[in-house]
Amino acid sequence: MSRTYTDPIEVRRAPRAAEAGPLAAEEPPAQFLWRGRLYVVRAVVAHWIESATWWGGSRRALEGGIPAHEHEVWRVEAQAGRSSGTGVYDLRRDLAADRWVLARALD
Repeated sequence: MSRTYTDPIEVRRAPRAAEAGPLAAEEPPAQFLWRGRLYVVRAVVAHWIESATWWGGSRRALEGGIPAHEHEVWRVEAQAGRSSGTGVYDLRRDLAADRWVLARALD
């Protein structure tokens, strides 16, 4: 079962390795803060980019009149505290606004 959300979250990424260089992709999320609880990412399950035009953007966007709005999605396995279980979460980042939301929690 999964639940969808649009809750804002704060995402913290691991420091980038010095040898990665300036053109390296951004590091995956290492932690996120949701509803006052800190979740530690244990594993990255998947990573992809979604374009708003394919899920129903405006007609002007579909015809190329305005740029497509893109979201970066990280599906992660994370845990809140040592005694809680591990869950799978979709963390979605609005690339234009650089804002994060929790998009989905999977049971």
